[in-house]
Formats: sequence, structure tokens, C-alpha cells
Amino acid sequence: MAGKRQKASALDRRRADTCAYHAGVKHQLALLAALLLGAAGAQTVDLRILETTDLHTNALGYDYYQDKPTGEFGLEYTATLLKQAREEKRNTLLYDNGDLIQGTPLGDYVARVQPLRAGQMHPLHAAMRLLKYDAANLGNHEFNYGLPFLQQVVAAAPMPIVSANTYVDDGNGKPGANAFTPYLIQRRTVYDTEGRPYILNVGVIGLLTPQIVQWDKSNLDGKIVTADIVDTARKFVPEMKAAGADIIVAVAHSGINADYQPGQENVATELTKVPGIDVVLSGHSHQEFPGPVYKTIPGADITNGTINGKPVVMAGYWGNDLGVVDLQLNYDRKSQTWTIQNAKTSLRPIWDKTAKKSLVTPDPAIARAVKAAHEGTLRYVRGKVADLAAPVTSYWALVQDDPSVQLVSNAQTAYVKAALASTQYKDLPVLSAAAPFKAGGRGGVSYYTDIPAGTLAIKNVADLYVYPNTVQAVLVTGAQVQEWLERAAGQFKQIDPSKTEPQALVDDSFPTYNFDILDGVTYEIDVTQPSRYGSDGKVANEGAHRIKNLMYGGKPIDPAAQFVVATNNYRASGGGKFPGLDGKNIILQAPDETRQALIAYFQDQKTVNPAADGNWKLTPIPGVTLSVVSSPNGQKNLPAGVTYVQTRDDGFAEYNLKF
Repeated sequence: MAGKRQKASALDRRRADTCAYHAGVKHQLALLAALLLGAAGAQTVDLRILETTDLHTNALGYDYYQDKPTGEFGLEYTATLLKQAREEKRNTLLYDNGDLIQGTPLGDYVARVQPLRAGQMHPLHAAMRLLKYDAANLGNHEFNYGLPFLQQVVAAAPMPIVSANTYVDDGNGKPGANAFTPYLIQRRTVYDTEGRPYILNVGVIGLLTPQIVQWDKSNLDGKIVTADIVDTARKFVPEMKAAGADIIVAVAHSGINADYQPGQENVATELTKVPGIDVVLSGHSHQEFPGPVYKTIPGADITNGTINGKPVVMAGYWGNDLGVVDLQLNYDRKSQTWTIQNAKTSLRPIWDKTAKKSLVTPDPAIARAVKAAHEGTLRYVRGKVADLAAPVTSYWALVQDDPSVQLVSNAQTAYVKAALASTQYKDLPVLSAAAPFKAGGRGGVSYYTDIPAGTLAIKNVADLYVYPNTVQAVLVTGAQVQEWLERAAGQFKQIDPSKTEPQALVDDSFPTYNFDILDGVTYEIDVTQPSRYGSDGKVANEGAHRIKNLMYGGKPIDPAAQFVVATNNYRASGGGKFPGLDGKNIILQAPDETRQALIAYFQDQKTVNPAADGNWKLTPIPGVTLSVVSSPNGQKNLPAGVTYVQTRDDGFAEYNLKF
């Protein structure tokens, strides 16, 4: 019987193959007829391109740090918008723009705690397989868990993955072969407005921030070399056109820039100037285009969603928006070329910020696809580490010394002192650099740390330190400590002491993860001074010094004295463009993640006291009112001099600070 079943099964397969063959022949003949008909009078083809970007393992609308569901983000919500968008247009393509596999404890769980088995698909890819992505790009955070893990994830991915400006190190620090597939030319059958089929060859090129070799130096040094994004596009786009690409989509994990310099991190605007690129899908910056943030960008049309006349979209982060590019294509029968007659981009949000409610229902298939990983992550993050003596919040981390930053500094200091105890650096003073990772901003109104007193769990450690960085230490001088802090003080706008009306204190364009607090010294930040450093990390105001009264041990710091600074691999290797930090003065490259150092420190403490030591403050400006934005929840622990003003439509609250 088994033999008969096998023979019958084989026969069924042959029949199916034969039917498929004849169906294919009929389709080709129909297509040929349609093309011949099209030659007599070409028709319009409407093509919709959809983008997700910076999902950061947020498959679900679930906040693992607060251990509760939310409707503000999550692919399960974006999936519903995807399906709706596809129903509206017959011809659709779907791309993901990277930063997919890192960002929540779920990402840590499948990379570190319960590692994926060989050949096992990443949970995010398991969810995305249901949505039938045409291709995906790599982002900078794809490299956080190391190259072997990324290669394993890529090998099991359900869609092709592209990255054109990442190369294998040739052994001399120069580009060798492409580390990943640089581009694709995908043959797609599209239908005109009268239902007739055409073949469209879609070129897809992947590009990412070249700074990955700095930010993940410990993972990539000697293995990966990157090239400039724009130069790479100029290299490959003509090759793609020669290979038959009718239109070219640049899927660029890079933000939108006002100007351009080679090697730059954010260059989406410059990509619109590259001949042959028709559409730019942007990402990385966790912003929205089209949107008011970019209304002053030269060449930007935020009504139609174009820059320099070309369609551009950036779909937020964590799945909070779906990016939509609508193209109207015409086929020229004489030149046998496709042209874009009209283009418009738009964003479809999953959350109403004003009404604070979901705009769509989640797709239950996504939850089913990640069920095992989600449940495993919950078991992991709920594990107890220690007892917490008092609440920890980060609502005011940009205004005063903060417990959420203090705890990280304490743990880093303890780790580095122990690691250097038997080395030549054992007698040097150890400082610690830590920044407020969760301080609202581009992460949204819910992006703050808020840990109640009581049990301190793994989820709380991940809340305090959201990145899988490793502990490192650098050797610096007192003068370099001063410059380090000057660079970090770029977090603030310059304040006019003669004005009486409220002035915004925080520069939102400055990432809060670059606002390093150096623990172990005391100092003030005088925001009436201009920032000494510009956004490019270069001195912009030579005579400016915001850092005042910098003291070590109660005395003015000695510019020539040596200090060890505990930090992370991102900062030590040059991340954030801090002066004197380029990877050359690293004296400790620990194998442990900073979160492991935190866990060990908390376990040793048993009961954790999160009180900040107040080692820095803003220099008082009498008579001046500073405007500060935070969560409405910040009202429960207002700092001295801070008063609540109002809650805005976007959910953030405005406060005034007077000295």
C-alpha cells in the first residue's frame, strides 16, 4: 500500500507539473498578446510600493519593559494596513528597510538567551513571511549580535536581502567581495488600468550607514568594510540599468539630509540626485517623511512626498507607520522604456496620537507566528534580579542627574575597577560615561523608564540599558574629559539670558544616547554659551565652553592627569563623533554586555538604592524660564523649579523650569 501511495503521489505531482506547464504557456501567450496590444496604444500602470522600517523586533504591540500590551506600535498592526493597501491597488511591492532583529528583549532572547537553531527562521521573518515581502535591506543594528548570527538569520530569511555597500575585508582593510547581495532585478507582472499584463523589471538596491564599522567595531573589525552610500549607488545603478532594470528603488537605511559630505550617515536627499534612481525608501532616523520635520529640507515637497522631484518615504519606526509610494507608470513602445508620470508618497499611522487610540485592529496571524518566541521572552524578562528600594524613572534625565543613568554608571564603574585590578591601570581613577537612553524624543511619549519599587527583574535591566553593547574602557586625560563633556552638552539649545519668555532647552535633533554624563567628576553646564561642537563632532565655536567648574576630588581637574573612563563599545570606537574617541585609546574590551554587568552588580547589591549623586547640574540663569518637554507622568516627581503647563495633542507635556 505504501508503494502504491508513493506511485500515486508521484503521478499526482507529474500531473500538477504538467498542468502548471500548460497554464504557464497560456499565461505567456496571453502576456505576449497583451504586449502586442499595448504596442498599439500603451496604457497607464499604477504601481504601489510599501515600506516598513526600523521595526526593531516589535512584531507585537507589546511593551516588554512595562510588561503590557500597547497599540502604539507593532507589526501586527502595520500588517492590517498592509493588507488594506494591497486591496486598493492590484500592483504592489513590499520592502523592509532594516533594523529588524534588535531592539526589544525578544531580539535578545533569540540571539543570546535561547539562540536560534541552525536553519531556524527568525521570529520576525516568520511573521514577515506571511506578508510576502519582495525584499529587505540591512540596517546598522543588524550587526549588533555579531556577523555569524546575522549570516545565520539572512540564510534562513523568507525574502531576498540586499546590502550593496558592505564588503568583505580583503585582509588589508580594503573592500573585497560584496558581503551580501548588493542588488536584485525582479521580474514582476503588472497590470494596466484596463487589466492587461506587462513585464516590469524592478531594480532594488540596499544601502546602509557606513558607520557600522565604528559602531560595531568589536564585531566587524577585520571582517567587514563599508563604502560611501552615494558612491555605491553611482557604482551599481548604471550596472542595474544595463542589466535591464526598468525602474530602480533605493532601499536606504539612512536618514534625510540637508547637505551632503562623503561618508555621511544620512544621505537620502543626495540619493534623489543619483541618475537612474526612481524611488528612495528612507529609514534609520525614526522620523516621518512626508512630514513637517523635513519641510525646510532643500527640494522637499511634503505635500506630495518628493525631494528634488523624486518620491521619498520614511515610515517612522517600530511599525507605527506604513510608508506608501504611489507611482503612475507609462510604457513608451518606441524606446521600450518605462517612465514615471506621477508620484506621491504618504504615511498611514496605526495610532491616533490625539485621541490615544488604535486606528486599526491587529492581524492575529502575526501573533501566532511569533507566539513561542514571545512567550519565551516573557518568561525571561520576568526573572528576578534584586530588590529595588525606590522607583526609577527617566522623565527628568535631561534636566538633572538621574537615577536611571546613575545605576548604569555604578555598575560600569564596579565592573571596570574589578577588570583592571591586576593591571598597570589599577591605581588610576575610574570615571563612568552613561547616557539616558529612554528620554522621549523620537521614541515617543511612552519612551521613558518607569520602574516601581519592589522586584527588579530582567525586563527592568533591559529598560535601563536597551542596547546589546559590551563594556569597554578608555584612557583619557583631564583635558579630554572636558572635551568629552563639551560634546555631550550639545544636547541643549543656547539660551538668551536677557529674554523673559519661555525658551526651549533641549535640542531634539541631538540624540539623547549621546548625552553622556561622566560620573566621578562634578561639573555644571552653562547653556547660555553656544555648543562648542557641531553635529558633525567638529569644533564649531572655538571660544565656547559650556562645562564649568569641572572638579575631581573636590579640586579643579588637572588637564594632564590620566583617567580611565568606563563606557561601551559604541562610544569607545567613535560612535557619536566624540573628540579623542576613535578606538585607539581602548584599554579594556570586555566580553560581557553592559546588561550583564548591570545584572551582576544588582545581584551583588541584593537591594538596590537608585539615588543619584547629583554630580552635575545646569548653571542657574536667574529670571529665565526654560521650556521642557516630557511625559505627563513626569508630574509625579517634579524637580525643584519645574511646573506643569499643558499636555499637547501629540501626548507630550510641556513644563517650565525656573531657577
